[in-house]
Amino acid sequence: MNFKKLIKSFSFAFKGLISLLKSENNFQFHFATMILVIACGFVFKITQTDWYIILILFALVFSAEAFNTGLEKLCDFVHPEHHQKIGIIKDIAAAGVLIVATVAAIIGLLIFYPKVF
Repeated sequence: MNFKKLIKSFSFAFKGLISLLKSENNFQFHFATMILVIACGFVFKITQTDWYIILILFALVFSAEAFNTGLEKLCDFVHPEHHQKIGIIKDIAAAGVLIVATVAAIIGLLIFYPKVF
C-alpha cells in the first residue's frame, strides 16, 4: 500500500468537502441543520441507537448532495449552455437529494417528537 498516494487521495477528498462547504448553499443548509440536530440530540438526551441512525442519515444526505453537485458540475462542463436533457439529468439528481433529505427529516421527527412533546 502506498501511503503517499493514500494521503494525497484524502487531501483531494477534503479539498472537495471544503469546496462544498464554501460554495454550495444546499450543503451549507444541510451542515447547519446537522449542527442543530446534534445540539438537540444532546439537549434531549437521545439514545445511542438514535445517534447511530442520525449519523448514518447525515452521511447519506451529505453523500447525496456531493454526488448531485458533482454531477451538476460535470453536466455544466460538458454542456455549458442550457440543454433540455441536461436539465432533466440535473433535476433527477436533485430529486435523489430531496428523497434522502425528506426521509432523514421524517426519521428525525420520529426520533425527536416523543422527546419534545
